[in-house]
Amino acid sequence: MAPGCGAARGRLMAEEIRTTGEAMEAAVLPEAGVARTRADGPRTAEMQPLPEDIACQPVGEKSPAQWAYERLILYIRNFEEQLDDAHEVALGLTGGEAGLIQIEGIGYFAPDIVTFYGRDDGGARTQLIQHVSQLNVMLRALPRPPEAEEPRRIGFRLASDLARK
Repeated sequence: MAPGCGAARGRLMAEEIRTTGEAMEAAVLPEAGVARTRADGPRTAEMQPLPEDIACQPVGEKSPAQWAYERLILYIRNFEEQLDDAHEVALGLTGGEAGLIQIEGIGYFAPDIVTFYGRDDGGARTQLIQHVSQLNVMLRALPRPPEAEEPRRIGFRLASDLARK
């Protein structure tokens, strides 16, 4: 057995015996984790506690679309926290040739659709509608438009919308 495995096994065994309250709390709190090459790197979304508004509803009560929507907002907000004032977040679509969408909004339609609203690199209105089983996006920093006084921070706006639900 590798070093440290005994402690992990003991922890797993201890977790098997739970009070009803502990089991209910575990059902509410999702699991998350991250492995990084640099310990001094920026905090990732998985390392941060879930906002109370998201954590208060058990994961089992959420549709796949709602749960994907909420986590996307957390990822976008975390990504934006690491940007300077000269950049804004955009969404790159992987596996296709649709290009980038400068995010202006995100929505979901339960049980299984997530949609992104925004503009493409030419400024045309764009909407991506995607099934949660096909969700595969990349967040990317783009230069802020020169006419904008301040960068738009959609992640913080979306997170505040979650709190109002």
